[in-house]
Amino acid sequence: MTACAIEPSADPGSDDPPRAGCSIAAEGAYAARLARSGDSWYPERWTLDGPEPYAVPLPGNQPEEPGTEVQPMGDGRVLVHRTAAGRHLFSLLYPTGPCTGELPLGAIECPADTTRLRLLPPAPGGERAYALAVGPRSTVLWQVAGGAFGPERVAEVPGRCSGGAWLDRTGRILAVDRETGGRTKAVVVDLERDGEVSPLLQIAADSDDRILLADPDSGLVLIRSDAPSPGRGRLGWGVLGSTLPVRFPECLRLTDCVVTPFAIQPGQALTPERCAVALRVDGAFGSWVGVWRPAEREVRHLPAPEGWLAGAGLWTADGELRLPCATPQSPCAVARLAAPDTGGGRAGDAEDSAPHETDGPAASDGPGEPDGPDTSAAPAPAPPRPVPLQQAPLARRVTK
Repeated sequence: MTACAIEPSADPGSDDPPRAGCSIAAEGAYAARLARSGDSWYPERWTLDGPEPYAVPLPGNQPEEPGTEVQPMGDGRVLVHRTAAGRHLFSLLYPTGPCTGELPLGAIECPADTTRLRLLPPAPGGERAYALAVGPRSTVLWQVAGGAFGPERVAEVPGRCSGGAWLDRTGRILAVDRETGGRTKAVVVDLERDGEVSPLLQIAADSDDRILLADPDSGLVLIRSDAPSPGRGRLGWGVLGSTLPVRFPECLRLTDCVVTPFAIQPGQALTPERCAVALRVDGAFGSWVGVWRPAEREVRHLPAPEGWLAGAGLWTADGELRLPCATPQSPCAVARLAAPDTGGGRAGDAEDSAPHETDGPAASDGPGEPDGPDTSAAPAPAPPRPVPLQQAPLARRVTK
């Protein structure tokens, strides 16, 4: 049986980043992907928390379509999202000796004007899974696994939503990018308050501000916004609950390349600026790996290991980057890369930053403050003030 690496791209017409070659559970014990044997596709589960990674094929009664979504659950089962005759079907697959067991979870019949339905990133805990069904004026959040009676409608969010990042370790606080009125802003959906929606990120009134990745331990978030360069999105970073502005490092501007963060080093609760961030870099000659820390002024570029399932990987707390790979010779392997030592640069050096609201706490001379003039003290007339990241409702919501 021949396995090959898959490098899917983003869905046509979607604002979501390129899809990874496989999906990794939030706790990192399992991964799942579509593998191929000849012209046939089948789900495959990888176990990553043992001495050596190993794969278990989970073929069904018939081959899967190339667009079938798969996602690992915390107990080792694999969630499968299929489409047939306009219906979205969900099942859990698991090995049963030489065969594949399948537990149907039910189906979602979306209105004809629904443009797409896709799985959200794996939820913390691994017991539940969610999907977004995007319509022309609103988006429905569904719980498709872990409920008592099949797929359950959780909330309806006004606007067209994309992206998706979990902001806590309990699977309660979800950030999505919502498009309304021609602008896209990251918002928070509180799953324990009937899907209540609150603003999360607004760099400027007329900017598109998306959240790409978040680490619940440190509060570090990676965003993309066109506030510093209208019409062209730039990568930036901030810390949930911080009084410092969002930064846009120059080193993350790579000409003719698409840069997508895909993993943040966990366990750095008190030093978010020291978290290592793994970047997928797509250029004219393929994809490779970048490693960057907010405290540094450079991206370390590393060649992608052979067979890397592009965009997939995880950090360990002690700074080891693990990248799943598949080649005909090694159909299930994990490349292990140590994070380069930090150069000791200050967070924010040679960066652009978005100024604070005047009613927020002062941020002068704080750690990580960028060099240069204080843009928040610019004389009138001034451009529209941004809403700083510390106004996100995460801190007070989680403590309730």
